[in-house]
Amino acid sequence: MEKYLYIALFAPLVSSLFSALFTAQKKKQFVGVIASLLIFTAFASSTVLLVHILNGGEPIHVTLMTWMATGGLNIPFGFVVDEVSVVMMMVVTLVSTVVHIYSNGYMDHDKSFNRFFAWLSAFVFSMMVLVMSDNYAGLFIGWEGVGLCSWGLIGFWYNKESATWAANEAFIMNRIADLGMLIGLFLVYWNTGTLQYEEAFAAFPGLDHATLVWIGIFLFIGAMGKSAQFPLHTWLADAMEGPTPVSALIHAATMVTAGVYLVIRSHPLYDLIPNVGLFIASLGAFVAIFAASMALVNRDMKRIIAYSTLSQLGYMFAAAGLGAYWVALFHLMAHAFFKALLFLGAGNVMHAMHDELDPFKMGALKEKMKWTWIMMTIASFALAGVFPLAGFYSKDAILEVGFVEHHYIIYTVLLVTAGLTAFYSFRLVALIFHGEDRYTLFGIHPHEAYKFMLWAMSPLLILAIIAGAFQHTFFELVEEALNAVHYHIHSHVTLWIMIIGTQAFVLASIFYAYKKYARKGIKVPDGTSETEQSFLYKLLYNQYYIPYFYDEYFVKPYRELSSIFWKKVDLKVVDATVDGIAKVLYSTGSATRGMQSGNLSTMLRWMVVGLVVLLMIAVAVGLAARYSAELSQFLAGLGV
Repeated sequence: MEKYLYIALFAPLVSSLFSALFTAQKKKQFVGVIASLLIFTAFASSTVLLVHILNGGEPIHVTLMTWMATGGLNIPFGFVVDEVSVVMMMVVTLVSTVVHIYSNGYMDHDKSFNRFFAWLSAFVFSMMVLVMSDNYAGLFIGWEGVGLCSWGLIGFWYNKESATWAANEAFIMNRIADLGMLIGLFLVYWNTGTLQYEEAFAAFPGLDHATLVWIGIFLFIGAMGKSAQFPLHTWLADAMEGPTPVSALIHAATMVTAGVYLVIRSHPLYDLIPNVGLFIASLGAFVAIFAASMALVNRDMKRIIAYSTLSQLGYMFAAAGLGAYWVALFHLMAHAFFKALLFLGAGNVMHAMHDELDPFKMGALKEKMKWTWIMMTIASFALAGVFPLAGFYSKDAILEVGFVEHHYIIYTVLLVTAGLTAFYSFRLVALIFHGEDRYTLFGIHPHEAYKFMLWAMSPLLILAIIAGAFQHTFFELVEEALNAVHYHIHSHVTLWIMIIGTQAFVLASIFYAYKKYARKGIKVPDGTSETEQSFLYKLLYNQYYIPYFYDEYFVKPYRELSSIFWKKVDLKVVDATVDGIAKVLYSTGSATRGMQSGNLSTMLRWMVVGLVVLLMIAVAVGLAARYSAELSQFLAGLGV
């Protein structure tokens, strides 16, 4: 089985290196085809490994080599395929395969077609390193790798200032959080003497509670940045500046879920510090409703879906923080399918609408884009948690956890968020596909995406429908690895009331969204309506003014301080000192250049000068040596 581990791990690297060979050349279609085949190979190998684990096979450990060995520190390049990592491998490679195939059509006319696949495959390789490593150091290598690749992909269209700004924001925001994660890793090594998962987890019960709390907090800070939790959340929506397949890959199944994976992988630590877990769950519930509220009024199709991702990440952290790690992992998996499907459907709409993102400028597109409409509608039902789609099973399980564990505030917040999710999801569907044609006014003539792009999306559609049916199989797979327990409300009457009540709330929200936005007569907002002038609308539309706060009180002061140091210190002190030394040396060289004129008379004069100077030095040294004793006695007499 080891060979399948190596194939799954290194096929994306080969794909990236192969694509990189052609980055300086014009678009070559075979680059995208071969890159996609290599990613599919990784998916096929991951499937073989999943079957092996499902059939009761032992986890697979391999050590390629020793990476770092100094003193008591020994960090190998080690990888493991167990119940947790194999689930992540399947999710990452499946979604990546779909995105790679889809990108052959989406990026078809882009001049940097080859470079795109080099970055995209490198991202997949970094993510595989992250989830397959058997130690925190290897996880951190992959962690930083996806950070670097996300910078290259978000800012892929570097000629756009907004794209480069968004890429830098994502990179810097994650580096801030990664400092916290590094401190956590240092604390792990300092107190356990190892960064290997199994050894560190075995040592955690012997540490004092305060140390465990600090380790848990600092590791979670890293997770907050990667999974865009408040207050490090602003980069996620801005990252929509990248190509839409990037959004589908990074913000549905891979990078942003890495923080959730870190908490799930570190569950032996968080089991020992339930107070930190409760904080994680509370923050997750807050982020869920916080992001959903901003999606209610947003007018950017991709940003609405991005806020949805942020909200669903809150659900995952809520489950993980309450100790329901398998539920969090199950929702991570189910969410990846329907969210990637939504993003790719949005990509189809963007292509059809000449990159228009405002859904108010669309309408009635179901007539022109029937299959995209069907896919995005089903994905939205799954996202809203409508029975019997995948989102129903995973989201309902999270709500049950909150109720069973008696965290009724968290449960209520997540329940309200479910209604908001249904509303903004179908607000988007209604504005894009229903109502009357509004795009003709803008001279747009939409068309459906390439057939092979639609076929590529079909596995995600199928899984968005049926993935929930594998809930019990999933539980049996991970129950031993995650110390999982089933969460059931003891009263069947209460359970049915909750399920029916939740479904009624969600369906009512969907009905209200359709009634409000699928009708005729919808006008493109111009900021003059009473609703748009209200305080609440402005608060939500401006993201609670948090980006404004960051810009005013962090970015601008930092820029001003940098300007002061540049003008006052760098130019007037550092540069002036360096330039002054250079000027002195240059002036000295200019003044003494005549010594090397080659004129014999001049050279003889300088020889005489040198001889006189040497004689004077010799006389001075001789006199000092002769009268040094007398000088010492004289000074002693003076009491010096």
